[in-house]
Amino acid sequence: MTTATLPVPLSVKPRLSAAGIVRSEWIKLRSVRSTMWCYGILVVLMLGIGVLISCLADFGGGDVTGDTARSIVVAASTGGLNVAVLIVAVLGALIITGEYATGMIRSTFAAVPRRTGAIAAKALVLASTTFVATSVAIWLTALVTWPILAGRGVEVQLSDPSVFLPLLGGAVYVTMIALLAFGFGMILRSTAGTLATVLGLIMVAPLILQMLSGLTQAGWLTDISALLPQNAGSHLYAYSGTAALPTADTGRLTLNGWSGFGVLAAWDAIVLSAALILVKRRDA
Repeated sequence: MTTATLPVPLSVKPRLSAAGIVRSEWIKLRSVRSTMWCYGILVVLMLGIGVLISCLADFGGGDVTGDTARSIVVAASTGGLNVAVLIVAVLGALIITGEYATGMIRSTFAAVPRRTGAIAAKALVLASTTFVATSVAIWLTALVTWPILAGRGVEVQLSDPSVFLPLLGGAVYVTMIALLAFGFGMILRSTAGTLATVLGLIMVAPLILQMLSGLTQAGWLTDISALLPQNAGSHLYAYSGTAALPTADTGRLTLNGWSGFGVLAAWDAIVLSAALILVKRRDA
């Protein structure tokens, strides 16, 4: 008499879904205390700068309407964006370099061996949360400063497309800078090196090119400066009416909102593509 034996089932390795990867990255992002601190500081600083501009700026003493009023509202609502990009640059760097520093990146890539899904999920979570936080900061600033400006004779409707679109563009600009820092973080795998590179590209490089352009009167230096991330991205939230504030573009190359977005998108695409190639080729 023989005993029948049941076949032993082969073990099947569980596979994470795209939604599961995104969910895990979201849990990691919100569980880090520095994330909420960065976004909280971003909102507070943008609101504070907007209120200061609204209270202290000189509007001539009379009623301000039309294009000039809309330009003032946009400037007050987005006045803190130059500070906001510094905060999200730090956050964009930390979200990836922090994992390399702690070794958690090995667990991440062990769970997602192809690595592309993990990197895409990190970028998606970073972009989504940064866009939402910046949008909240900009619109909260606009709503708080609106009655202040109205009390000083600046009358405007926030629903006007010429006001709404720059405020939307400001959130897009900050989000794209965060992704740029994230890309450099993957390439350099060092928080200090990433911040030095990104902040140098945003703050130092424009000043150097402006100084050299003034000394040499070389127009091509000004054109290169216009293609830097901050100078190109600033067109996304610049008011474009007849009362628009002057921009730094004084060379032959003149950008607008859409072309500035294209230049900044090209920066992100190049840096993130190079980062993804290196991540797939290098050891964790």
